[in-house]
This record gives sequence, structure tokens and C-alpha cells, in this order.
Amino acid sequence: MAAPQLETIRAEFDAALRAAGGDARRMEEVRIRFAGRRSGVLQALEEQLKGLPREEKPAFGKALNELKRHILGRLEEARAALAAGVERPSLDVTLPGRTPRLGAVHPVTLVRREIEEIFLRMGYSVADGPEVEDDWHNFEALNIPPDHPARDTQDTFYLPGGLLLRTHTSPVQIRAMESMSLPIRIIIPGRVYRRDSDLRHSPMFHQVEGLVVGEGVTFAHLKATLEAFVHVLFDPSLQVRLRPSFFPFTEPSAEVDITCILCRGQGCAMCSGSGWIEILGAGMVDPRVLRACRIDPARYTGFAFGCGLDRVALLKYGLPDLRLLFSGDERLLRQFAGGGEA
Repeated sequence: MAAPQLETIRAEFDAALRAAGGDARRMEEVRIRFAGRRSGVLQALEEQLKGLPREEKPAFGKALNELKRHILGRLEEARAALAAGVERPSLDVTLPGRTPRLGAVHPVTLVRREIEEIFLRMGYSVADGPEVEDDWHNFEALNIPPDHPARDTQDTFYLPGGLLLRTHTSPVQIRAMESMSLPIRIIIPGRVYRRDSDLRHSPMFHQVEGLVVGEGVTFAHLKATLEAFVHVLFDPSLQVRLRPSFFPFTEPSAEVDITCILCRGQGCAMCSGSGWIEILGAGMVDPRVLRACRIDPARYTGFAFGCGLDRVALLKYGLPDLRLLFSGDERLLRQFAGGGEA
């Protein structure tokens, strides 16, 4: 077999190089013996490769390339050490081992896991879907008209073949209503993409959305759900308010604010002096969206909500800049080392 033969040669080379020590003449003898162009071991193995049956060549060739890299690499290291006048240190096996540094769970992952746990306890399930979407699921089925600014190339990453990188996790809501039996109660965490980058925005960010569809679902159910969610995630003492708003896929729609976590409603730089921080968008599922998914809006109603996981992480952990979450800075991540297993 090829592997045992090449492993034997590798061991012979390592032993010969160790025996040569720092002697230049003996090292050159080792080089000629194993890597010489005319009569070296590697040259002989390459000739042997040419005569092998076709089915044996790939495995033998791969193993030979690995052996060649090992031999040439070790020779180069020994040559560099000799040129620098550095004696290769011996290995002291009595030294204690070095404990590797443990990784840390990213703050966005910590927030995502906490939110998932909150809604799982409320009877929801976690859904997922593709990040490369088509126009129907990302825009049309969500009642977003062709002239809507979100469809512009300045906001959306378009791909060949009429595809795009999803701009929100709402397409998974459409897929769920098309494929799941009613009633539906899901949350959808995941990555989304938009052409935006500044202190508070990133071209790739994380969202979590929720969807409930069934008989007798009302706006009161939505309000109670969001209040329970905010109180568990942040603080039971926080106030929650809903302001009228507009989203193409919900009617009526609302922006959801909470008491500023930093100043507790007194007014500060974080909340621009208002005492409130916007955290969610929500509303009742528009009947046209239900019809697009072949659900009878005369019988069934639903609500949906969504928030940015990155923004929640900023608020929850007091981070000043969204870009810190994507910097890979170990100084930041080490602060979360006790937050869970990586």
C-alpha cells in the first residue's frame, strides 16, 4: 500500500534531519538523499507514480504531495535556522501544558437564544428559510408594490436570475402560511441583507420576527404578547407603548416603544431626550397577505411583529456602536465568555 511506504520514508527523513543537528554538511547530505533532483527519494517516488494503475494514482499522488511539502518545508526551516545561527530548541516534555483560551458566545447569539427560549415557553416554534429569495416571497406576497423604495437597487442586493438576498425574514412568514396547517405560531430569527452601513446599520444584520394566525386572533393578543416579551427580555418595570404606523404587510400597524433602559424615561442621549426607545414594528396581518397565501381572511386573522437582534444586543449590553458586533474584537467577545457554551 502507498500510505505505509510514504509514512516510513517520512519517519526516515525526520530521523536523518534530527541526526544531522546543526551541521551544514550533514544537512546537505540529507537534502540530496531525499530531495535531490537526480537520485533523491522524492524523484524516485514520482517515477513510481507514473507506472501505477490509473485508479491508484490519485491516492498515491495526494500522499506524495503531502510528503513533498513536509520534506521541503522542514529542509527550509533547518536552512533558515542555520543561516541565522539559531540552534533548534529541544522539546522539554516536563513542561506543563498550555491551556487553550476558551471561546465566547457572541452577544447577538446570546440574545437570539434568550428570545427563542422566551417564545418557546409561550408555545411558539422556531422556523427558518432561505437567505436567497425570489421577488414573490420577499416583496409581492407581502403587499409591497413594484414602486416601493425597498425594491430599489440602492436598498436591495439583487442576484442573477431574478433572485435577491432577503431584506427581512418576512418571506419565511409567507412560506409558513403556504405550507403549514393552521393555527400558526412561530418566530423566525435569521440574517438579512440591505445596502446600508453606518453607526446604527450594517449591510448584513439579524432580525427576529413572529407570526400568529388563527381564528379569533386580535390586536389585544398582539399587545399582550409584546408586553410579556419585553418584560421578560429586559425588565418588568419597563413601560410599553404602541404608536400608529404603516407597514405594507400589516393593517393596522404600530411602532412599539419601551422606556429608555439607560435613563428610565428621564431623557438622555440614547433616547434623544424623549425617554422612549423604539424596539419593534408590529401589526395585524393584512387581509391581502392572507389571501396571497390562500387563507380566508373572513375566518382567520393574525398578527406579526419584528425587531433587529443587533439593536436588542446594543440595548441589552450597553454597546455604543453597532459595528462592534461585527468587528471580531476579542476584547469585546471575552466580556461574554461566561454567557454560555460556544
